Amino acid sequence: MTDSNKMIINLALFGMTQSGKSSAGNILLGSTDFHSSFSPCSVTKDCCLGRSCHLCGFMRRGGQEITLQIQVLDTPGYPHSRLKQEHVKQEVKEALAHHFGQEGLHFALLVQRADVPLCGQEASSSVQMIQELLGHAWKNYTAILFTHAEKIEEAGFTEDKYLREASDTLLTLLNSIQHRCIFQYKKGNSLNEQRIIILERIMEFIKENCYQVLTFK
Repeated sequence: MTDSNKMIINLALFGMTQSGKSSAGNILLGSTDFHSSFSPCSVTKDCCLGRSCHLCGFMRRGGQEITLQIQVLDTPGYPHSRLKQEHVKQEVKEALAHHFGQEGLHFALLVQRADVPLCGQEASSSVQMIQELLGHAWKNYTAILFTHAEKIEEAGFTEDKYLREASDTLLTLLNSIQHRCIFQYKKGNSLNEQRIIILERIMEFIKENCYQVLTFK
């Protein structure tokens, strides 16, 4: 936050290869800052920080309209198809300290495809990295962002039914993070409408945390 009428929100994206992190980051930013494409292997190799334009009058706080700016850190998939896990972990650790060391991180989003069950060692690897990098308070600063959520509707599921019938791994994770999750749809809404819906949900989580942040040394 640089003045009383402007707020900068810092977010970091985590997740497995081809989960849709970079695409989700572009939606959050309202831009195409991050390279995103289908590939049989990992696309993102380096951490990259993107900044959105100013969103004037996005919210009100203390009776005043607040201009919002979003900063998003995109990270390599974990596990990665080409890079060693320790390399990825160190890369992300350094990026968090460099970009959010003083200002702090408001929220981490674990990006997960809604049409791919969360289970097995690969799934636990991403969660483990978040735990290690964010520390003991990770549960208070993490939410799941489900990409490809239109697949849920196509299969005849509601969001509630989808979550009720989810894998034990996913249910355990949701319980750990107070069931904080967001569904990102590609159909029905324009990209800007998707963006506003997702940002409003994220701001609810941030308000619940009283705008506190995680800092990194």
